Amino acid sequence: MFRKLVWFAVIYTFVVVVVGAYVRLADAGLGCPDWPGCYGELTPHHAKDDIAQAVAEQGGTHGPVSLSKAWKEMFHRYIAGGLGLLILAITVIAWARRHQLRQSPWLATGLLGLLIFQAALGMWTVTLLLKPVIVTLHLLGGLATLALLVLLALRQQVPPAIAPASAARLRPWAVLALLVVIAQIALGGWVSTNYAALACVDFPTCHNEWLPQMDFRHGFQLVRELGMTAAGTHLSYDAITAIHWTHRVGALVTLLVVGGFALVLARSPGLASYGIALLCVLLVQVMLGIANILGGLPLLVAAGHNAGAAILLATMVVINFALHSRRNF
Repeated sequence: MFRKLVWFAVIYTFVVVVVGAYVRLADAGLGCPDWPGCYGELTPHHAKDDIAQAVAEQGGTHGPVSLSKAWKEMFHRYIAGGLGLLILAITVIAWARRHQLRQSPWLATGLLGLLIFQAALGMWTVTLLLKPVIVTLHLLGGLATLALLVLLALRQQVPPAIAPASAARLRPWAVLALLVVIAQIALGGWVSTNYAALACVDFPTCHNEWLPQMDFRHGFQLVRELGMTAAGTHLSYDAITAIHWTHRVGALVTLLVVGGFALVLARSPGLASYGIALLCVLLVQVMLGIANILGGLPLLVAAGHNAGAAILLATMVVINFALHSRRNF
């Protein structure tokens, strides 16, 4: 039952991450500008008068507040709250049955701590008005929760037996590929939270140039408000371009490093299925990224790109677990 509960939590967390991405991409992150309720109410229905007043003040539903956006934001909060209860239950069981499970409960405990911090980031995302560094950390926190839950779920399974020599040879490359994926996800989060996904609308060039004019200094200032520099001036288009262009370069590096690693796995005895799965996920993710640019960032495609990042990260966790299993030393 513990194993089933943890795997359910993995799927549930994936849904929470994708819904969170959808809410952000639908510009509904400030649909309820307070936390944890909506204008001090439990649901947007109870706050409909306050929402109507806010819509009137912003001049229509084109702004950050509308009844539909409020429901999107609150739905994400509801299911995130459910995830908190689920991980709390997993932690309690991990401690209560630690002798029967024959494993340390500290991974589950760390997950609970991470989720508490993640809830705080969710609050700050709203109360600090979508400050890019907070929103990016919130995204990374959700994916870290997913990755650790995948690891916890894998610990409930019998690890695969891989030839020790092959496992030892591939472990450093598996770790490198995982780090590259994490770095690229962080860059992607920075693109999303700074609304830089369409800073370049042509592909493979950017503004019809391979090396367009860019402002890296202001683009990668972490402590600043949305759309502003740390000095309080408006963020230039060159800074937004630098953010987008860096993510593209990161995508190329990821394709070469992770793709090369996947090909090596595909040719290794007993590891072909891992390599093929990794390569398929990687190529789909790259195609979704290109489709976002050429299609003008369709909402479902953009959300799918976020889902692809989560699946790619989970795949790398699975592969690293398989190669680092005690059975393979």
